[in-house]
Amino acid sequence: MKILRVISLLLDYPTQELVAAQTELREAVAASSLAAADKAALQQFIQMRCAGDLFDWQEQYDGLFERGRSLSLLLFEHVHGESRDRGQAMVDLQNQYKEAGLEISTKELPDYIPLYLDFLSTQGNDNARLGLQEVSHILALLACRLEQRESDYASLFHALVGLSEVALDLNDLRGQIAGEVPDNTPKALDKVWEEEMVSFMDNAESSCGTGNRPSEGQRRDQYIPLNTELLNASAAKQA
Repeated sequence: MKILRVISLLLDYPTQELVAAQTELREAVAASSLAAADKAALQQFIQMRCAGDLFDWQEQYDGLFERGRSLSLLLFEHVHGESRDRGQAMVDLQNQYKEAGLEISTKELPDYIPLYLDFLSTQGNDNARLGLQEVSHILALLACRLEQRESDYASLFHALVGLSEVALDLNDLRGQIAGEVPDNTPKALDKVWEEEMVSFMDNAESSCGTGNRPSEGQRRDQYIPLNTELLNASAAKQA
């Protein structure tokens, strides 16, 4: 499912290389199996973002995804927070990558959404859809929260929910998060930094880099589901 690779790139930190590849990105979107409305939204996202100032884009990206936890691009942040359960869940996910032939560096967090999408893009359409279904409630939650912020990044998550083919009541979800207290204020951020950070492995860093990508030799004949029942149970509560 090549479109997952495209969305992975668009959700990663914006770079000049990404801007330079806008023609290829738009061609991939046009050739994808996305619904017409999602295609149009992604085309507009690419056009508008790549036409603007890169520094402004990077600044807005940091403001959305690097401040507060409600829009974190780390899947298990929305399930386990910083509990020790999250560390085990990430080890399980990393083992899933290894089973499929993908090795990631100790600087990468396996639950980083762009990395997860890039992995799914190599697993064939059916397996990729299964992988999206397992995290569909988290993707929908992020879509609705980004709508609240009036961010066009919401279109990327709506496209992912559409590709998952899971029927979700987004209006109900919007109602549930309507009263959420913003967690990106200076006071809220100070509270977060005061909490103890739990590391899932030695030498792991808080960076969300994506230096290692799935190789062409990665196995595509097997798909090992996320071994985290808490993921679906917790996400279902939020929906």
